[in-house]
Amino acid sequence: MGVPTTITPVTVTPEPATPPAVSRRWYDGAAAHAVLVALLVVALYPIAYMIGTSFKAPQEISNNIDIWPREFTPGNYAEGWAGIPGVSFGRFFFNSMVISVGVVVGNVVSCALAAFAFARLRFPLRGVWFALMIGTLLLPHHVLIVPQYVLFNALGWIDTPLPLIVPKLLATDAFFVFLMVQFMRGIPRTLDEAAAIDGCGPYRRFFHVVLPLTKPALVTTAVFSFIQTWNDFFSQLVYLNDLANYTVPIGLRLFLDSSGQNAIAPMFAMSVLSLLPVFLFFLFFQRLIVDGINTSGIKG
Repeated sequence: MGVPTTITPVTVTPEPATPPAVSRRWYDGAAAHAVLVALLVVALYPIAYMIGTSFKAPQEISNNIDIWPREFTPGNYAEGWAGIPGVSFGRFFFNSMVISVGVVVGNVVSCALAAFAFARLRFPLRGVWFALMIGTLLLPHHVLIVPQYVLFNALGWIDTPLPLIVPKLLATDAFFVFLMVQFMRGIPRTLDEAAAIDGCGPYRRFFHVVLPLTKPALVTTAVFSFIQTWNDFFSQLVYLNDLANYTVPIGLRLFLDSSGQNAIAPMFAMSVLSLLPVFLFFLFFQRLIVDGINTSGIKG
């Protein structure tokens, strides 16, 4: 018979309870929100002042520095929309829209094609051409104005939208080409290989594989092209001479030249209206803009 085994009971000492994490004090969050609200107020104050001034009477603008007017004058919008004798402000809106849409289409199409070549195709001296393209970012825009003006004048394009639209069809904005190149490099190359096995050539791979996946970068290019063109003053002032061909930025300047102090209120009213297309365009594509910038920024 075996010797009985004595089992010694084991005493388990309970571990001390972990004290609950100290919750964040409520005033820490309140302070952060207060700072954000203060920054928001500073950022939105110019817009609020512009909207309020657009409803002020001309004699009140210099006497009332408050945001909101003492007496609302909605007639500033009708007076501003009437523009100057012979040309309404609606004409300026139409000209800006034509040029902006043409620039957006040109940039999106040409920059996408150039970016696809740099990112997905192999050709001699690809790195050299890409470096030269990036190097054009170092050239100031004002340095190119004189030779471009001489060229466009020889072609008979002065005082037409062509000098502002046609160059965009040649992928002249290197920043947008670089943006799309960075985005396309993040698309797996296995998709191209699978498409090539199925018999797709470069054009079909571009239109059916790469282009649909590049939508955030395309939208980012479209939005920033629209904003830059809509707000451009210098280039449009150089190439457009006829009053009927002027755009919104130049039209706003005419209020000060034509009537002086008395036209400031209509100028503010038309400034408010000129912000609406940019604001709506940006608001509608806001999510895709953020996706395009974030994705293209983190890809090497």
